[in-house]
Amino acid sequence: MTSSQQREPYPSDLSDARWALMEPTLTAWRAERQKTSLNLGGKVTDLRDVMNAILFLNRTGVPWRYLPHDFPPHTTVFGYFGAWTADGTIEKLGLHLHRMVREQVGRAAEPTACVIDAQSVKTATSVPTDTQGTDAGKKIVGRKRSIVVDTLGLLLLVMVTAASVSDNEAGIQLLSLDPPGNGRSRAWT
Repeated sequence: MTSSQQREPYPSDLSDARWALMEPTLTAWRAERQKTSLNLGGKVTDLRDVMNAILFLNRTGVPWRYLPHDFPPHTTVFGYFGAWTADGTIEKLGLHLHRMVREQVGRAAEPTACVIDAQSVKTATSVPTDTQGTDAGKKIVGRKRSIVVDTLGLLLLVMVTAASVSDNEAGIQLLSLDPPGNGRSRAWT
C-alpha cells in the first residue's frame, strides 16, 4: 500500500483512472534507469506519490521545501521532476494525453492545423528591464506570451519574450521550436 493510499487525499491527487494513464510511461522510465544504476538496496519511492507531490506543488504554488510531510521528501520529488523534465518524460506524458484526447473525439492523433496567439502582460517592478519590452500597439511595458494550440484548443507550444517582439517574429520562432520529423507537414515553409 502506498502512502497516498494511507493518507487523506489532497484535491490535487491523481485519480486511479488518471494514474492508469501515466503509470506505464513512468514505470518504463524507472525500469530503463535501473538498468544503468547501482542497486544499493535503498527504499523505492512510489512514483504515484512523486506525481501527486508535483501536482500538489503546481496547484498550490508552495515552495518545494514547504511540501507536506506525507509526500516523499522535497529533495526526492525535485530530483524526479528534474530528471523527468531533462529527459523529456514530462513532455512525453503530455503528448500521450494530447493524442488520447484527440482520438477520443474522433480526430487524428497528431494535429493537422494550429492557431497562434499572443498576449502582452505588464510585469512587476522587480523584473529585470533587459527581459522586458514595450508593445507599442497596446502600450504595455512587459512580456509577451505566445502560444500555439491545435484546433481543439490543446496547448502545443509556449514561448515568453519581451513585449517588444512582434507577433510575426514570435510566430516564426514558435514554429521553429516544433521539432522536425514529428510527422507534421509545414505548409508555412
